[in-house]
Amino acid sequence: MSNTHEADRVPLKARKVSFSWEDTPLHWVPGDPFTTHTINVLHMLLPAGERWFVHVYKQVLPYIRDERLREDVIGFIGQEAMHSQAHDEVLPHLREQGLDPTPYTAQVDWFFEKLLGDRTLPPGRARKWWLLERVALIAAIEHYTAFLGDWVLNAEELDRRGADPTMLDLLRWHGAEEVEHRSVAFELFMHLDGNYARRARTWATAFTTLVFLWQRGARFFMANDPTLTDGKASFKDFYVRGRRGLLPSAGAMAASIPRYLSRSYHPSQEGSTAQAVAYLASSPAATAAASAVEKGAS
Repeated sequence: MSNTHEADRVPLKARKVSFSWEDTPLHWVPGDPFTTHTINVLHMLLPAGERWFVHVYKQVLPYIRDERLREDVIGFIGQEAMHSQAHDEVLPHLREQGLDPTPYTAQVDWFFEKLLGDRTLPPGRARKWWLLERVALIAAIEHYTAFLGDWVLNAEELDRRGADPTMLDLLRWHGAEEVEHRSVAFELFMHLDGNYARRARTWATAFTTLVFLWQRGARFFMANDPTLTDGKASFKDFYVRGRRGLLPSAGAMAASIPRYLSRSYHPSQEGSTAQAVAYLASSPAATAAASAVEKGAS
């Protein structure tokens, strides 16, 4: 691991957070179902995706030759497993409010478990190739989770609009941990392979897949929201809210593409570790989890 990024490195630990959803309204961004549901897609997309990250990385551990990186990957696995669980726990609350995400989550589960799952390949080059492809895909996806984490930590417009504090804490706790561990997936890819053509190819796959799944999820939620008579989701809706600061802006997302594809890219260029650590020190859920650990140890 290069010394250039050593100052940004923090020991990664899973925080056993919990959230109570009974006071969170269906439209937790008041009067804005589209913003609410566009962000709600995370609760359907991330559990399967992050379980898949953990599954792939457990297979990768024997190939890691750097002890420091191995520690980071183990910490990353712990954090991603907790993220998956925390978002999964929002889904029963959505069902209670009349939004059953099962038809969409079934498609997402198929995508990660079948399309990107383990394949019956003979031991040797083919199996190693498929493992490296998935490691590269995770690095590309983590570029966007870090981008989104940095965005939500700074999305003050959500506070101004009166967004539900519990949902904001979930999103910002998760976002802060994405920023905290943003270098791990890329450094693992560079350690195991680092092939630029693979990096570019898997970026294209990850980006188009995320855009496809996200717009599909937003449309699903808008169409099935029991309070909307004609719920639709369009790119214009996304663009307008990006301009207002309620969602990531299309311009900022476009600007993130050449950064990842630059040969000099390193994830430490995205977001601020100090800001992430500061949020985790003040997050209601993260501080409650830390207190529970201290009580258990005493």
